[in-house]
Amino acid sequence: MVKLTRIYTRGGDAGETSLGDGSRVPKHDRRVAAYGTVDEANAAVGLARLYTGTGSMGNRPEIAPGIDAMLGRIQNDLFDLGADLCTPEEPDPKHPPLRVLQSQVDRLEAEIDAMNADLAPLTSFILPGGSPAAAHLHLARTVARRAERLMTDLAGHEPVNPAALKYINRLSDHLFVLGRVVNGNGAGDVLWVPGANR
Repeated sequence: MVKLTRIYTRGGDAGETSLGDGSRVPKHDRRVAAYGTVDEANAAVGLARLYTGTGSMGNRPEIAPGIDAMLGRIQNDLFDLGADLCTPEEPDPKHPPLRVLQSQVDRLEAEIDAMNADLAPLTSFILPGGSPAAAHLHLARTVARRAERLMTDLAGHEPVNPAALKYINRLSDHLFVLGRVVNGNGAGDVLWVPGANR
């Protein structure tokens, strides 16, 4: 359990931060950039939940039940992913760190398959938009893709949990399909018309 009694520590004033193993790295370190962007994706998912949940903007008739709970699980997983990335891999650690598991990837895949089963096949690429919920999900998807690029860059220099890389890849697919679901199962999708304004 995490217990935070003080928010600022002044420990990062010289441009460094601590990783999960206690080592100090520059704040622009590849690992910090990767988990920082995962955090940004999480915040974007939180914005999408304003339009899919039970708050003042939620309970829209076009939003299927269970979507907000699905996104809540994803937000928790993204904190797991951040914790995973924050702690460098090492063989036989004395205290095994939290790592993303294949079962979390499997859950995303099962949800993608279930949602996609009711969607009409695409006839063009989709422009981010449609409903407010879909627009925010597309924003979260693009941030997740950026996190993936940073994670694969990190993996080219240091070991990264393979399940973590799979998770972030499936997440952007999940958010894409979910964006179609909240757009009336694709009826409200905004399709790209190549060269329409030439």
